[in-house]
Amino acid sequence: MMSAPDPHHHHQHSGHAHDHDHAGHSHAPKVSAGNERAVLIGLLLTGSFMLVELIGGVLSGSLALIADAGHMLTDTVALFLAWLGFRLGRRPADARRSFGYSRLEVLAGLINAITLFALVAWIAYEAVQRFLEPQEVLAGPMLVVAVLGLLINLLVFRILSTADADHVNIKGALLHVLGDLLGSVGAIAAAIIIWLTGWMPIDPILSVLVSLLILRSAWALLMRTFNILMEGAPDGFDPAQLQQELLANIPGLAGVGHLHVWSLSSGQTMATLEIQLAPRADPAKLTAAVRDALWREHGVNHATIEIDWSGEGAACPAQSPGGSA
Repeated sequence: MMSAPDPHHHHQHSGHAHDHDHAGHSHAPKVSAGNERAVLIGLLLTGSFMLVELIGGVLSGSLALIADAGHMLTDTVALFLAWLGFRLGRRPADARRSFGYSRLEVLAGLINAITLFALVAWIAYEAVQRFLEPQEVLAGPMLVVAVLGLLINLLVFRILSTADADHVNIKGALLHVLGDLLGSVGAIAAAIIIWLTGWMPIDPILSVLVSLLILRSAWALLMRTFNILMEGAPDGFDPAQLQQELLANIPGLAGVGHLHVWSLSSGQTMATLEIQLAPRADPAKLTAAVRDALWREHGVNHATIEIDWSGEGAACPAQSPGGSA
């Protein structure tokens, strides 16, 4: 039976079988140059127009524009952190960081989420102030700047969409830009309503509605990055089900224990497990079969497999109350 190419091979020593790299292979994932370039272009465009929108918001007196400029500021910071994460992620692994620097992208994603929450809080505060003390908004300048902002955000969104949208850093950047798109649409709607009716409260009202949409995106991003940092199982992984699947599909496998599955970063799934052999099972072939199944069926990039020669299957201390990893 043909299988997907395996990035690792194994050897046995002192009763253990582990996966190791081919000569010259690093545990650190390759950072896509396309992702880095897309983020850099988005950074330059967003940072430049953020200044334009801030000036336009102050001159027109529009909270919707100022809020969107504030969001674009967090976008600029977030895109810079994403770009920095890609840049540092290209650094090779060393003796102290054998998996390289790829987890920096997850930290950048976490900061992205936190800045989104801070932005929502600021918009809400400013909106309350506007309701208490209404301010005149100049609809004409507001509309021009909002339309330009929409065009810039659409361009940045398209550029980032050509990159890997499943990457946590790209996903974070896309969520920021999506929030900007919504902010621009809200600002355009507010400008048109003010121009036609003169009703000023629409400006803070639309700002709050946009902030609620941003809040939803921020929560999803926060939960994703938090799960990675807490070494939780990736979405769709059920360790107990995976354990049963391996036992059912791999002949000669008598037991699976001490199974841990987690993500190092986006697209980098890791696993450690202990297996027990059936009588007369070939250790080398069995560990290769387990490793192949993890890679082919579940995309596990790196698996460390230990053979339990005792056959007793002791409980895992890391999964016991009071135990340590």
